[in-house]
Amino acid sequence: MEALKKSPNNQEVKKKKFEMPNTLVIMAVVIALVAIATYLIPGGAYERVLNDQGREVVVNGTYQAVQSQPQNLFKVLQAPIQGIMDGAEIIAFLFVVGGAFSIVSRTKAIDLGILKIVNVFKGKEILVLPILMFMFSIGGATFGMSEEAVAFIAILLPLVLALGYDSIVAVAITYLASNIGFSTAMLNPFTVGIAQSIAGIQLYSGVEFRTVVWFVSTLIGCAFVMVYAMKVKKNPELSPMFEQDQAKREKLKEVSTGDVEFTFGHKLIVTALFASIGIIVWGVLKLGFWIPEIAGVFLALGILSGILAKLSPNEMAEAFTAGAKDMIGAAIMIGLAKSVMVIAGNASIIDTILFNLASVVGQLPSLIASYIMFAIQVCINFFVSSGSGQAALTMPILAPLGDLVGISRQLTVLIYQLGDGLSNAMFPTSGVLIACIGMAGVPYGKWLKWILPLQAIIFTAAVVFITIASLMGWA
Repeated sequence: MEALKKSPNNQEVKKKKFEMPNTLVIMAVVIALVAIATYLIPGGAYERVLNDQGREVVVNGTYQAVQSQPQNLFKVLQAPIQGIMDGAEIIAFLFVVGGAFSIVSRTKAIDLGILKIVNVFKGKEILVLPILMFMFSIGGATFGMSEEAVAFIAILLPLVLALGYDSIVAVAITYLASNIGFSTAMLNPFTVGIAQSIAGIQLYSGVEFRTVVWFVSTLIGCAFVMVYAMKVKKNPELSPMFEQDQAKREKLKEVSTGDVEFTFGHKLIVTALFASIGIIVWGVLKLGFWIPEIAGVFLALGILSGILAKLSPNEMAEAFTAGAKDMIGAAIMIGLAKSVMVIAGNASIIDTILFNLASVVGQLPSLIASYIMFAIQVCINFFVSSGSGQAALTMPILAPLGDLVGISRQLTVLIYQLGDGLSNAMFPTSGVLIACIGMAGVPYGKWLKWILPLQAIIFTAAVVFITIASLMGWA
């Protein structure tokens, strides 16, 4: 087959290469498909009650058909507005963190500090990746680190680029690592804690097997990222982000070849940065810090950095505005991601999907049923990306259903964990994913193409874990 075609003017032109659609286009297609589904899937609902922990959960056996509520074009066009309102907290967080780090970046303290780190790890750059990935994975596995990864991307992106890798690696060692830890956690209170309490089993029981699942999964993710990172370092043009990252590298190069001195003020800013990270970790673990508190810490860091660098109030305001402006695209995508849940929820089709999928499970042998339950959790996760929200929705139904087909409740919780978390790394309805790739400037299409091979590997590993747990009668 000829690689070239002749134009009418006998000029040879290259065949046009396929380009991944813009993230906005992908989300528009997803929204359209869900809107069409509201005409095809009948409405249904379970009764909901408050459990002993004050969390609203569905009542198994109470499913009833309700009047169908197909979402017409006008309703679909309103959904993004409601989606933005539902995602207001994480969107506001993005604007504040983006603005604060723009002030810090204006001081050049991070760039200069990164150059020092690069010199320390010269020739051993690859060692940085597994160290950071296991740190973030432990955060996800123990205290449910997820949204917090957004801010760390802003910190580590310049370092990753300076080490010779790309923006995708920056997302992988922060968000992906914490997501793997979150999904395979042994102690995550937002998934394991809630799911086990709903299932009625001892809190944090089965920690030994879950630790093995977490370690092996993190190792798989780490190996995949390191292999990719070494390829990119050897040949940067292999990176899907090559052109976009070149501009970012030029800024670092300007600092390294310029006459900017690493002053005492710069050292104080770097110290304040590490102190802020320490405060956040301590606050999350001890004081229950959440998005507003974390944003407050980073806003304080931005203001303090501007003062230490002797930036004028106008310079700080301009830097903050520029940083917040860079987050507009990610904010819109979060609103669109949330609007998928709005459309499905308004049409009352989520409970119908769950009821029909659960009905299939009851007719199958236990091992096959466990695989189907895993698929059910992945499907539900497309609509309900919240780990605790999905536990409240599915565990009251799947836990007793598992009893009937011979699946232990301990295994049902593990299946929920894996189905809930792992797919968040590829679904465009995951607000945290969209926020993280937005912070790194990675288009969703390029991220999806990169992550799909790893998703296939990690899903295969999840099926193996489920099989082992089922065959050994883990309970």
